[in-house]
Amino acid sequence: MKNLKLYIAIAYGLVWAAGGALYLSNSLVAAYPGASTLWMSVCMFFPLIATLICQKASKEPLLRNIGISWKVNRWWFVGWFTFPVIALLTLLFTNWISGIDTHTEAMLTLGQSMPVGPAGATAITLLSGMLAGVTINALFAFGEEIGWRGYLLKQFEGKNFLTSAIVIGIIWGLWHAPLILLGHNYPQHPQWGVLMMVVVCIPMSFIIQYFRVKSGSVIVAAIMHGTCNAVAGLTMLFVSLDKYNDLIDGATGLAGILAMLVVALCIFLFDRYVTRDRICSSPIALHHETTPPQHTIHPNGEEKLKK
Repeated sequence: MKNLKLYIAIAYGLVWAAGGALYLSNSLVAAYPGASTLWMSVCMFFPLIATLICQKASKEPLLRNIGISWKVNRWWFVGWFTFPVIALLTLLFTNWISGIDTHTEAMLTLGQSMPVGPAGATAITLLSGMLAGVTINALFAFGEEIGWRGYLLKQFEGKNFLTSAIVIGIIWGLWHAPLILLGHNYPQHPQWGVLMMVVVCIPMSFIIQYFRVKSGSVIVAAIMHGTCNAVAGLTMLFVSLDKYNDLIDGATGLAGILAMLVVALCIFLFDRYVTRDRICSSPIALHHETTPPQHTIHPNGEEKLKK
Protein backbone atom coordinates (compact mmCIF):
# COMPACT_ATOMS: atom_id res chain seq x y z
CA MET A 1 0.00 0.00 0.00
CA LYS A 2 2.99 2.25 -0.48
CA ASN A 3 1.31 4.38 -3.16
CA LEU A 4 -2.15 4.58 -1.57
CA LYS A 5 -1.68 8.14 -0.29
CA LEU A 6 -0.19 9.27 -3.62
CA TYR A 7 -3.08 7.75 -5.55
CA ILE A 8 -5.70 9.42 -3.33
CA ALA A 9 -3.88 12.76 -3.49
CA ILE A 10 -3.81 12.73 -7.30
CA ALA A 11 -7.36 11.46 -7.83
CA TYR A 12 -8.80 13.90 -5.29
CA GLY A 13 -6.64 16.79 -6.47
CA LEU A 14 -7.76 16.38 -10.07
CA VAL A 15 -11.47 16.16 -9.26
CA TRP A 16 -11.34 19.18 -6.90
CA ALA A 17 -9.52 21.17 -9.59
CA ALA A 18 -12.17 20.13 -12.11
CA GLY A 19 -14.94 21.04 -9.67
CA GLY A 20 -13.36 24.43 -9.10
CA ALA A 21 -13.10 25.05 -12.84
CA LEU A 22 -16.74 24.09 -13.29
CA TYR A 23 -17.78 26.39 -10.44
CA LEU A 24 -15.87 29.31 -11.95
CA SER A 25 -17.42 28.72 -15.37
CA ASN A 26 -21.05 29.09 -14.30
CA SER A 27 -21.76 31.45 -17.19
CA LEU A 28 -20.47 28.88 -19.68
CA VAL A 29 -22.55 26.12 -18.09
CA ALA A 30 -25.63 28.37 -18.19
CA ALA A 31 -25.08 29.02 -21.89
CA TYR A 32 -24.32 25.38 -22.70
CA PRO A 33 -26.30 23.09 -20.32
CA GLY A 34 -24.53 20.00 -21.63
CA ALA A 35 -21.11 21.36 -20.71
CA SER A 36 -21.34 20.28 -17.07
CA THR A 37 -22.37 16.74 -18.05
CA LEU A 38 -19.47 16.52 -20.47
CA TRP A 39 -17.06 17.88 -17.86
CA MET A 40 -18.24 15.37 -15.26
CA SER A 41 -17.80 12.58 -17.80
CA VAL A 42 -14.19 13.70 -18.28
CA CYS A 43 -13.73 13.48 -14.50
CA MET A 44 -14.35 9.73 -14.73
CA PHE A 45 -10.89 9.35 -16.27
CA PHE A 46 -9.09 10.95 -13.31
CA PRO A 47 -8.67 7.63 -11.44
CA LEU A 48 -7.08 6.25 -14.63
CA ILE A 49 -4.65 9.20 -14.70
CA ALA A 50 -3.85 8.68 -11.01
CA THR A 51 -3.19 5.00 -11.71
CA LEU A 52 -0.79 5.76 -14.57
CA ILE A 53 1.13 8.32 -12.50
CA CYS A 54 1.43 5.96 -9.52
CA GLN A 55 2.58 3.07 -11.69
CA LYS A 56 5.10 5.33 -13.41
CA ALA A 57 6.37 6.54 -10.03
CA SER A 58 6.84 2.92 -8.90
CA LYS A 59 8.40 1.94 -12.23
CA GLU A 60 5.67 -0.62 -12.79
CA PRO A 61 4.47 -1.66 -16.26
CA LEU A 62 1.63 0.71 -17.13
CA LEU A 63 -1.85 -0.81 -16.90
CA ARG A 64 -0.37 -4.19 -16.02
CA ASN A 65 -1.02 -6.45 -13.05
CA ILE A 66 -4.25 -4.66 -12.09
CA GLY A 67 -6.83 -7.02 -13.51
CA ILE A 68 -7.30 -6.10 -17.16
CA SER A 69 -8.43 -9.42 -18.61
CA TRP A 70 -10.68 -10.22 -21.58
CA LYS A 71 -11.17 -13.85 -20.57
CA VAL A 72 -14.97 -14.03 -20.48
CA ASN A 73 -16.65 -16.25 -17.91
CA ARG A 74 -20.13 -16.59 -16.38
CA TRP A 75 -19.48 -13.81 -13.84
CA TRP A 76 -19.35 -11.28 -16.69
CA PHE A 77 -22.99 -12.00 -17.51
CA VAL A 78 -24.21 -12.27 -13.91
CA GLY A 79 -22.51 -8.96 -13.14
CA TRP A 80 -24.02 -7.33 -16.23
CA PHE A 81 -27.55 -8.24 -15.10
CA THR A 82 -27.03 -7.25 -11.47
CA PHE A 83 -27.74 -3.52 -11.69
CA PRO A 84 -30.87 -3.89 -13.84
CA VAL A 85 -32.17 -6.11 -11.01
CA ILE A 86 -31.15 -3.43 -8.51
CA ALA A 87 -32.94 -0.81 -10.63
CA LEU A 88 -36.17 -2.84 -10.42
CA LEU A 89 -35.77 -3.24 -6.67
CA THR A 90 -35.14 0.49 -6.38
CA LEU A 91 -38.39 1.15 -8.21
CA LEU A 92 -40.22 -1.17 -5.79
CA PHE A 93 -38.69 0.50 -2.74
CA THR A 94 -39.47 3.96 -4.14
CA ASN A 95 -43.08 2.91 -4.61
CA TRP A 96 -43.16 1.53 -1.06
CA ILE A 97 -41.65 4.70 0.47
CA SER A 98 -42.97 7.53 -1.71
CA GLY A 99 -45.31 6.00 -4.27
CA ILE A 100 -44.98 6.11 -8.04
CA ASP A 101 -47.11 7.61 -10.79
CA THR A 102 -47.47 6.07 -14.25
CA HIS A 103 -48.77 9.37 -15.64
CA THR A 104 -45.75 11.56 -15.03
CA GLU A 105 -44.51 14.00 -17.64
CA ALA A 106 -41.67 11.60 -18.51
CA MET A 107 -44.09 8.72 -19.07
CA LEU A 108 -46.45 10.88 -21.12
CA THR A 109 -43.57 12.08 -23.30
CA LEU A 110 -42.38 8.52 -23.81
CA GLY A 111 -45.92 7.44 -24.61
CA GLN A 112 -46.22 10.14 -27.27
CA SER A 113 -42.96 9.21 -28.97
CA MET A 114 -43.34 5.48 -28.42
CA PRO A 115 -46.77 4.10 -27.45
CA VAL A 116 -45.81 1.85 -24.57
CA GLY A 117 -47.21 1.30 -21.10
CA PRO A 118 -45.30 1.24 -17.81
CA ALA A 119 -44.05 -2.31 -18.39
CA GLY A 120 -42.88 -1.42 -21.88
CA ALA A 121 -41.16 1.74 -20.66
CA THR A 122 -39.40 -0.27 -17.96
CA ALA A 123 -38.25 -2.91 -20.43
CA ILE A 124 -37.01 -0.33 -22.94
CA THR A 125 -35.12 1.58 -20.25
CA LEU A 126 -33.44 -1.54 -18.89
CA LEU A 127 -32.55 -3.04 -22.28
CA SER A 128 -31.19 0.21 -23.68
CA GLY A 129 -29.33 0.76 -20.42
CA MET A 130 -27.72 -2.66 -20.63
CA LEU A 131 -26.65 -1.98 -24.20
CA ALA A 132 -25.14 1.36 -23.19
CA GLY A 133 -23.59 -0.25 -20.12
CA VAL A 134 -21.58 -2.71 -22.15
CA THR A 135 -20.49 -0.14 -24.78
CA ILE A 136 -20.05 3.62 -24.40
CA ASN A 137 -20.82 3.75 -20.68
CA ALA A 138 -18.36 0.96 -19.99
CA LEU A 139 -15.64 3.00 -21.71
CA PHE A 140 -16.16 5.96 -19.38
CA ALA A 141 -16.65 3.72 -16.36
CA PHE A 142 -13.35 2.01 -17.16
CA GLY A 143 -11.67 5.33 -16.43
CA GLU A 144 -12.89 5.03 -12.85
CA GLU A 145 -12.81 1.28 -12.34
CA ILE A 146 -9.20 0.85 -13.42
CA GLY A 147 -8.50 3.01 -10.38
CA TRP A 148 -11.01 1.81 -7.78
CA ARG A 149 -11.29 -1.90 -8.55
CA GLY A 150 -7.99 -2.12 -10.40
CA TYR A 151 -5.04 -0.25 -8.93
CA LEU A 152 -6.62 0.65 -5.57
CA LEU A 153 -7.93 -2.88 -4.95
CA LYS A 154 -4.45 -4.18 -5.73
CA GLN A 155 -3.17 -2.08 -2.82
CA PHE A 156 -5.51 -4.03 -0.53
CA GLU A 157 -4.37 -7.45 -1.69
CA GLY A 158 -4.02 -9.73 1.32
CA LYS A 159 -6.47 -7.63 3.33
CA ASN A 160 -9.94 -8.76 4.37
CA PHE A 161 -12.47 -8.54 1.53
CA LEU A 162 -15.23 -6.83 3.53
CA THR A 163 -12.86 -4.31 5.10
CA SER A 164 -11.36 -3.37 1.74
CA ALA A 165 -14.80 -3.01 0.14
CA ILE A 166 -15.90 -0.61 2.89
CA VAL A 167 -12.69 1.45 2.82
CA ILE A 168 -12.65 1.68 -0.98
CA GLY A 169 -16.35 2.58 -0.90
CA ILE A 170 -15.64 5.48 1.48
CA ILE A 171 -12.71 6.71 -0.63
CA TRP A 172 -14.81 6.39 -3.78
CA GLY A 173 -17.80 8.15 -2.27
CA LEU A 174 -15.81 11.09 -0.92
CA TRP A 175 -14.09 11.44 -4.29
CA HIS A 176 -17.45 12.62 -5.66
CA ALA A 177 -17.70 15.44 -3.08
CA PRO A 178 -16.85 18.44 -5.30
CA LEU A 179 -19.27 17.27 -7.99
CA ILE A 180 -22.00 16.57 -5.42
CA LEU A 181 -21.58 20.07 -3.97
CA LEU A 182 -22.13 21.43 -7.48
CA GLY A 183 -25.48 19.63 -7.69
CA HIS A 184 -24.59 16.24 -9.17
CA ASN A 185 -27.02 13.49 -8.02
CA TYR A 186 -28.35 15.61 -5.14
CA PRO A 187 -29.36 19.03 -6.50
CA GLN A 188 -31.90 19.49 -3.69
CA HIS A 189 -29.50 18.63 -0.86
CA PRO A 190 -25.89 19.07 -2.04
CA GLN A 191 -24.36 19.19 1.46
CA TRP A 192 -26.19 16.13 2.77
CA GLY A 193 -25.58 14.57 -0.62
CA VAL A 194 -21.85 14.28 0.12
CA LEU A 195 -22.56 12.00 3.09
CA MET A 196 -25.32 10.20 1.20
CA MET A 197 -22.99 9.42 -1.70
CA VAL A 198 -20.56 7.75 0.69
CA VAL A 199 -23.39 5.60 2.09
CA VAL A 200 -24.41 4.69 -1.48
CA CYS A 201 -20.88 3.77 -2.54
CA ILE A 202 -20.24 1.33 0.32
CA PRO A 203 -22.75 -1.39 -0.70
CA MET A 204 -22.07 -0.61 -4.36
CA SER A 205 -18.36 -1.11 -3.72
CA PHE A 206 -19.06 -4.50 -2.13
CA ILE A 207 -21.21 -5.64 -5.06
CA ILE A 208 -18.87 -4.53 -7.84
CA GLN A 209 -15.78 -5.74 -5.99
CA TYR A 210 -17.30 -9.18 -5.52
CA PHE A 211 -17.84 -9.68 -9.26
CA ARG A 212 -14.49 -8.10 -10.11
CA VAL A 213 -12.71 -10.67 -7.91
CA LYS A 214 -14.93 -13.57 -9.01
CA SER A 215 -14.46 -12.79 -12.69
CA GLY A 216 -10.77 -11.95 -12.37
CA SER A 217 -11.27 -8.84 -14.51
CA VAL A 218 -11.71 -5.14 -13.93
CA ILE A 219 -13.56 -5.02 -17.26
CA VAL A 220 -16.55 -6.59 -15.49
CA ALA A 221 -16.44 -3.78 -12.93
CA ALA A 222 -16.52 -1.24 -15.77
CA ILE A 223 -19.51 -2.97 -17.39
CA MET A 224 -21.37 -3.05 -14.07
CA HIS A 225 -20.56 0.59 -13.30
CA GLY A 226 -21.56 1.66 -16.80
CA THR A 227 -24.80 -0.31 -16.65
CA CYS A 228 -25.59 1.15 -13.23
CA ASN A 229 -25.22 4.68 -14.60
CA ALA A 230 -27.41 3.82 -17.58
CA VAL A 231 -30.34 2.22 -15.72
CA ALA A 232 -30.26 4.48 -12.66
CA GLY A 233 -32.83 6.81 -14.23
CA LEU A 234 -35.58 4.17 -14.34
CA THR A 235 -37.27 5.51 -11.21
CA MET A 236 -37.36 9.02 -12.69
CA LEU A 237 -39.92 7.81 -15.23
CA PHE A 238 -42.41 7.14 -12.45
CA VAL A 239 -41.84 9.98 -9.99
CA SER A 240 -43.11 13.51 -10.62
CA LEU A 241 -40.34 16.07 -10.34
CA ASP A 242 -42.33 18.16 -7.88
CA LYS A 243 -42.61 15.14 -5.54
CA TYR A 244 -39.10 13.74 -6.06
CA ASN A 245 -36.75 13.82 -3.05
CA ASP A 246 -33.15 13.07 -4.02
CA LEU A 247 -32.29 11.77 -0.53
CA ILE A 248 -35.13 9.24 -0.56
CA ASP A 249 -36.13 8.31 -4.10
CA GLY A 250 -34.16 6.77 -6.91
CA ALA A 251 -30.84 5.00 -7.31
CA THR A 252 -28.81 7.36 -5.11
CA GLY A 253 -31.50 7.80 -2.45
CA LEU A 254 -32.67 5.63 0.41
CA ALA A 255 -34.59 3.40 -2.00
CA GLY A 256 -31.42 2.66 -3.98
CA ILE A 257 -29.43 1.97 -0.83
CA LEU A 258 -32.04 -0.53 0.38
CA ALA A 259 -32.06 -2.23 -3.02
CA MET A 260 -28.27 -2.60 -3.02
CA LEU A 261 -28.28 -3.86 0.57
CA VAL A 262 -30.74 -6.60 -0.42
CA VAL A 263 -28.53 -7.68 -3.32
CA ALA A 264 -25.38 -7.41 -1.19
CA LEU A 265 -26.99 -9.64 1.44
CA CYS A 266 -27.93 -12.21 -1.24
CA ILE A 267 -24.34 -12.18 -2.51
CA PHE A 268 -23.00 -12.61 1.02
CA LEU A 269 -25.32 -15.55 1.72
CA PHE A 270 -24.45 -17.13 -1.63
CA ASP A 271 -20.76 -16.76 -0.87
CA ARG A 272 -21.13 -18.20 2.63
CA TYR A 273 -23.49 -21.10 2.03
CA VAL A 274 -23.47 -21.98 -1.69
CA THR A 275 -20.16 -21.44 -3.44
CA ARG A 276 -16.99 -23.23 -2.44
CA ASP A 277 -14.80 -20.31 -3.43
CA ARG A 278 -15.66 -18.09 -0.47
CA ILE A 279 -14.11 -14.66 -0.77
CA CYS A 280 -16.20 -12.41 1.51
CA SER A 281 -14.51 -13.71 4.64
CA SER A 282 -11.10 -14.25 3.09
CA PRO A 283 -8.08 -12.09 2.30
CA ILE A 284 -8.12 -10.70 -1.23
CA ALA A 285 -5.98 -12.79 -3.59
CA LEU A 286 -5.31 -11.24 -6.98
CA HIS A 287 -1.82 -12.55 -7.66
CA HIS A 288 -3.17 -15.51 -9.64
CA GLU A 289 -4.51 -13.10 -12.28
CA THR A 290 -1.11 -11.78 -13.27
CA THR A 291 1.51 -14.32 -12.24
CA PRO A 292 2.29 -16.45 -15.29
CA PRO A 293 2.80 -20.17 -14.75
CA GLN A 294 6.45 -21.02 -14.21
CA HIS A 295 8.01 -24.04 -15.87
CA THR A 296 11.15 -25.95 -15.00
CA ILE A 297 13.19 -28.27 -17.16
CA HIS A 298 14.06 -31.50 -15.38
CA PRO A 299 17.25 -33.41 -16.13
CA ASN A 300 15.31 -35.92 -18.24
CA GLY A 301 14.35 -33.09 -20.55
CA GLU A 302 10.67 -33.11 -19.54
CA GLU A 303 9.10 -29.72 -18.91
CA LYS A 304 6.88 -29.56 -15.82
CA LEU A 305 4.74 -26.86 -14.28
CA LYS A 306 6.25 -25.38 -11.12
CA LYS A 307 3.60 -25.08 -8.42
